[in-house]
Amino acid sequence: MNSIILLTSFGILNLFIGFSKSKKIIMPLVLLFLAIVFVVNLTGWNDTQTYFERMLTIDNFAIAFTAVVVLTTILVLPFSQSYIDQQNDSLAEYYSLLLFSLVGAIMMVAYENLLMLFVGIEILSISMYILAGSDKKNLKSNEAGLKYFLMGSFATGILLFGIVLIYGATGTFYISEISSAATAQSNNELTSPLLGMGLLFTLIGISFKVSAAPFHFWTPDVYEGTPTFFMAFMSTVVKAAGFAGFYKLMSVSFAGAQNIWFPTLIAMAVVTLAIGNIGAVAQNSFKRMMAYSSISHAGYLMIALLSFNDRSENAIFFYSLAYSVSTVAALGILKLVADQRDDVSYNAFNGLGRTNPLLAAVMTISMCSLAGIPLTGGFFGKLFIFSAALEQELLWLIIVAILMAAVGFYYYFRVIIAMYMREPSGDRVPVGSVATFALIFMTVLTFVLGIAPGLLSNIL
Repeated sequence: MNSIILLTSFGILNLFIGFSKSKKIIMPLVLLFLAIVFVVNLTGWNDTQTYFERMLTIDNFAIAFTAVVVLTTILVLPFSQSYIDQQNDSLAEYYSLLLFSLVGAIMMVAYENLLMLFVGIEILSISMYILAGSDKKNLKSNEAGLKYFLMGSFATGILLFGIVLIYGATGTFYISEISSAATAQSNNELTSPLLGMGLLFTLIGISFKVSAAPFHFWTPDVYEGTPTFFMAFMSTVVKAAGFAGFYKLMSVSFAGAQNIWFPTLIAMAVVTLAIGNIGAVAQNSFKRMMAYSSISHAGYLMIALLSFNDRSENAIFFYSLAYSVSTVAALGILKLVADQRDDVSYNAFNGLGRTNPLLAAVMTISMCSLAGIPLTGGFFGKLFIFSAALEQELLWLIIVAILMAAVGFYYYFRVIIAMYMREPSGDRVPVGSVATFALIFMTVLTFVLGIAPGLLSNIL
């Protein structure tokens, strides 16, 4: 709860700081704000607290995922230097929207009441709608903002309708009480049509937010049009919070009613893996490739959702952290390269290994992690998810996931080939000191997660 209060207060304070003539002070202050929130959040470890008549619970699960989303935001911010250099008049508003969206993300991982889940999703989503269309002079950004808003609004309506139907079937919004009613109905094989339809609509609404197929169609166009800086935030923080909330709903409320939702989710996982990986192969734009990559990683995380054992919770946490770090590094480098070369295709990275060896090395490690190469965090992220699925005897699903991961090698390694095997397509890309530190930190963290995964693999 302290994190929510601090983020809200800092967000409001930052709006007033934005009136200052110089924009250079804003990013250091926001980084300081987020560092304070990160530390304060961790001080609540092993100290479970409930708020608002048990509508929110701050426990180790909420603290761990709050740490992931706050750390990810800290790592994203250094790549906004171009906005500072341009003295962008809306910089303070952009940062405040990011802080406010984190409030929604924390509510999504700490809710105990479905109404609080809905409020958290909306706080996060509304900020994203604005930031997706923030580049008003770019038609693709305008399209992204409008498309995300319209489709997101429909998904929100479907989600809310599902929550209402679940309430009608169980008589409560509290996820622990829903569990008793759902399990009883499932055991008696007299599943209420209201409960079944409510769960289906809720799954559709949440699946849209996490880019799971077949509710992923907005993702490539929205990600491509969204400014790269905000895309890095959107593809990591939203997904981490979304899957934490998704897992909490299914594990607490519907663990005893798997016969209702399991066939649907397993079909969605397979389709998501296939569409994400095969769709990424056909892309020439690096941004669109990363959008399809984001869809494919949603498929891997859905495998952990389906596993439902002691390993699942830790697997989702570890995978979310490894994925977020690698994705921020990759998109951060794209932001730096695109600012210099005005290109977001694979060709933008041509010869980067010669002009910017550090950027090329970090990008290589990030691509290896996303592909699941050993000694990187992404490898153990997939391994933990497959281990959880193996305990549930989902061997055929693991085989499908491994085959799709093999497809991923092709499009991830296209970037590496462009960097080291082609002639440079531009001059050296300038990189600020803060961005350099962030990239080195993310590289080290990726190796730490890949060499000593035990440090975090059993944290929950």
